[in-house]
Amino acid sequence: MWGRYRAARRLLLLSLSRTWNQKSWRSGSANERALQYKIGEQIHGFTVNQVTAVPELFLTVVKLSHENTGAKYLHVAREDSNNLFSVQFRTTPMDSTGVPHILEHTVLCGSQKYPCRDPFFKMLNRSLSTFMNAFTASDYTLYPFSTQNPKDFQNLLSVYLDAAFFPCLRQLDFWQEGWRLEHENPADPQTPLVFKGIVFNEMKGAFTDNEKIFSQHLQNKLLPDHTYAVISGGDPLSIPDLTWEQLKQFHAIHYHPSNARFFTYGNFPLEQHLKQIHEEALNKFHRIEPYTAIPKQQLWDKPREHHVKCGSDSFAADRTKQTTVSVSFLLADITDTFETFTLNLLSSLLVVGPNSPFYKALLEANLGTDFSPDVGFNGCTREAYFSVGLQGIAERDIETVKQIIGRTIDEVIEKGFEEERIEALLHKIEIQMKHQSTSFGLALTSYIASCWNHEGDPVELLKIADNVSQFRQYLKENPTFLQEKVKQYFKDNPHRLTLSMSPDESYYEKQAKLEAEKLKQKVNVLSEEEKKQTYEKGLELIALQSKPQDTSCLPALKVSDIEPTISFTELEMAFAADEIPVQYCAQPTNGIVYFRAVSSLNTLPEELKPYVPLFCNVITKMGCGALGYREQAQQMELKTGGMSVSPHIIPDDSHLDAYEQGVLFSSLCLDRNLPDMMHLWSEIFNNPHFEEEEHFRVLVKMTAQELSNGIPDSGHLYASVRASKTLTPAGELQEMFNGMDQVKLMKRIAEMSDIKPVLRKLPRIKKYLLNSDNVRCSVNAAPQQMSQASREVENFLKGITRSKKERKPVRPHVIEKSPEPMPVGRERVNCSQITRKLITEPTFKPCQMKTHFLLPFPVNYVGECIRTVPYTAPDYASLRILARLMTAKFLHREIREKGGAYGGGATLSSNGIFTFYSYRDPNSVSTFSTFEKAAEWAQSGEFAKQDIDEAKLAVFAAVDAPIAPSDKGMNYFLHGISDEMKQRHREQLFAVSSDHLIDMAKKYLAGGKSTRGLAVLGPENPHIAKDPSWVKR
Repeated sequence: MWGRYRAARRLLLLSLSRTWNQKSWRSGSANERALQYKIGEQIHGFTVNQVTAVPELFLTVVKLSHENTGAKYLHVAREDSNNLFSVQFRTTPMDSTGVPHILEHTVLCGSQKYPCRDPFFKMLNRSLSTFMNAFTASDYTLYPFSTQNPKDFQNLLSVYLDAAFFPCLRQLDFWQEGWRLEHENPADPQTPLVFKGIVFNEMKGAFTDNEKIFSQHLQNKLLPDHTYAVISGGDPLSIPDLTWEQLKQFHAIHYHPSNARFFTYGNFPLEQHLKQIHEEALNKFHRIEPYTAIPKQQLWDKPREHHVKCGSDSFAADRTKQTTVSVSFLLADITDTFETFTLNLLSSLLVVGPNSPFYKALLEANLGTDFSPDVGFNGCTREAYFSVGLQGIAERDIETVKQIIGRTIDEVIEKGFEEERIEALLHKIEIQMKHQSTSFGLALTSYIASCWNHEGDPVELLKIADNVSQFRQYLKENPTFLQEKVKQYFKDNPHRLTLSMSPDESYYEKQAKLEAEKLKQKVNVLSEEEKKQTYEKGLELIALQSKPQDTSCLPALKVSDIEPTISFTELEMAFAADEIPVQYCAQPTNGIVYFRAVSSLNTLPEELKPYVPLFCNVITKMGCGALGYREQAQQMELKTGGMSVSPHIIPDDSHLDAYEQGVLFSSLCLDRNLPDMMHLWSEIFNNPHFEEEEHFRVLVKMTAQELSNGIPDSGHLYASVRASKTLTPAGELQEMFNGMDQVKLMKRIAEMSDIKPVLRKLPRIKKYLLNSDNVRCSVNAAPQQMSQASREVENFLKGITRSKKERKPVRPHVIEKSPEPMPVGRERVNCSQITRKLITEPTFKPCQMKTHFLLPFPVNYVGECIRTVPYTAPDYASLRILARLMTAKFLHREIREKGGAYGGGATLSSNGIFTFYSYRDPNSVSTFSTFEKAAEWAQSGEFAKQDIDEAKLAVFAAVDAPIAPSDKGMNYFLHGISDEMKQRHREQLFAVSSDHLIDMAKKYLAGGKSTRGLAVLGPENPHIAKDPSWVKR
């Protein structure tokens, strides 16, 4: 996966996975064990160099080095069962052939110990991993996995080590993953030769995203002297210059233990990891000097400017305003931990939220739609940089934007920052250190990767409390500390790049022409013998891809390794303000309270419904009560960890044609700030502001721009939402709220010269939504916080308005459904009074719909959806296993390996929709044929018991994924799915057999058996154009 990995960009990516009493955090056995290591101690070829306790994160860091090879090792001991491993190599390409990215793919295609094809993807189905992936950044490649099972950890570690250090790097794998010349139809040598390859198509898809084009050029031009001047993921026009020999040579230099950094995290014993890593990999190597260090960028003596072209945005609100411009400044070396911390904070003060100087000066100037890509601090390169600008401007306004940026810098140097804004930012860090996620290990390895990659000290990076104290001290001693930094790094810094980008209507045509010229060059130099060999190699690759694989060499867990039962979460149900249901879930939340509420949309008039997502987006950003929108934002940052509102469409667990429609309110805060947070909610419910027309326009433009920018990364999701639109009554609402319909509506609103008619709809929506008529609430907090939490929730609910007259649902068919009683200890709480009001449409008839969204992309996003059964139906578990089985054993091979798409597969959603999809796919109509063949394959029963067991392991890895304390009980609160229902579903999953799977394929997936919808997002397609059954949008 290529993403110019952005881990270090954010202020802090850390959030805890579990929690302990701070006084006794050392008593956890993982920390206790780690604190006993001594400096200089030798363990399995490694030497302990440092042992450091970081109490604010409840962890102990052990830093080691490998004697023979010099490999670096960091172990983070923490009482967390979700253990993680990663190995990281500094990879510094000097051209844009994508060699580190193609190598990242190819090493995972088979190794000495595990020579079967694609052990990485096969291990996804032989493991209970909570995460498995690989990432290519600009200057390193990272291979992480996590799991809660010790045996699984050893299995995955063995596969990862062998892949990284002893890969096969077969030529056919290079052709499949990287690039190759192959006949359009590999079986027919008369068809033209074309470029194929997974990375080749991935990067063509990546650069359909104008934000990625801009970000890539920004880094290339700001840091032009070394590896940052090239595209590590690969430029599609340069990828065909990479040879197999160059790939192998790059591996030999960069994938050596002397260039490696190992990282482990969690509560598994360190000694076992060190022993396995030493014995299976490192003891086979000797130290070398890899010469992969990146020199410092030579500083410029005067600013530079650069202009690039991109594709036009078919969803731009104003076709004449599609230019982007930013000014970027080279900052400090990221290995200077405190300076980087300070500059990161400074960046947030400059650009985050409506109180920041650049938000006021740029976004509210009515020149553009949103900040330019990569706005703010970027710490992913050896020297960090800061960027600020606008997208969605007229080309004539480039100079104006530059002047505003210069003027704003001068004003900040003169006036500085309000103390309250600095406190709000430090409060945000405090919350982030206390908030607990389930993937702390992954966040940690990402957070330290860039700094450690350049010989920085990862331990210093984790001492966040020390950095905060030092920051406060500097400010106390020198109140103009931050202004001086602004002057040093922005005002007086000649290493400054102004980058502008404007669309070219024929951009994609020109790219296609350049690709055709490249292809012609490659084909013209082939002799007749070489052409014959190319044809034969194509057949050989297809034969290899189609050949059944012997995977017996790979380690695997067994279905018997899966826990037969789940642990039940205790919930308490109560009624506040006489009749409003509140769910309380006592959890070790580390001093944070999590509040949620759901309000029904049943009485909302139909004509207002399309505007619900916009209402959700702006309701916490327009001001409330005595607070204007700036003061409201300030209070939210000072007193909460965030307050959000989102549409809530939940399918019924037992009926496909019933669903709950509403809006979800979510927030969190430190327990000391609970009264303030609930007061903010009260004011938002009772006295929201809708007067600020200009601010509303800013929010609308930003929303429309974000939706448009998100299509290249989420095209398969948009295709799937559209394909399922006519299959269930909730499908139409999903398309309205989350589909291309919403993208187009926001484009239309952003285009309006008079936005008042839309603004006037918001108070009308408020009248139906922000009252206590059809609300339910939930609180997750520590046991000792519950009494205060219940008082505050009671006050909030008593304080919000009730409708003066009873409103009837707009759609007349409403079912009142009570969830199953939940066990509390040995008692059962009868929740029969806590009802969810579901909409049902007795006359609904599903129908087929085929839609092609014409977009100027060189790749397709394909979705086919089939109506099946709801969650509690006995067939649901079998269909869930079937989706995984078809993905692993048929669709991955046909869509990715043979078809060249970046991704593809099948999933079963909680709404009973079975979805086939492909992502960044060079094909479209033929992909639908592949889906059909997948169904035929499933009906034929061409799979073994081992295949079914592997599909079960993969499904259970998702079912048993760790749940954070903040999210415990949410399945019940949001979906009405109790732990007992989950346990029954679990038993049904265990019971799935080969006969069940064949029956499911025949019953639901065979042609004509179930109603289905199809959708494609992508370029002009002659086959679809000629077919009148397709709707073209």
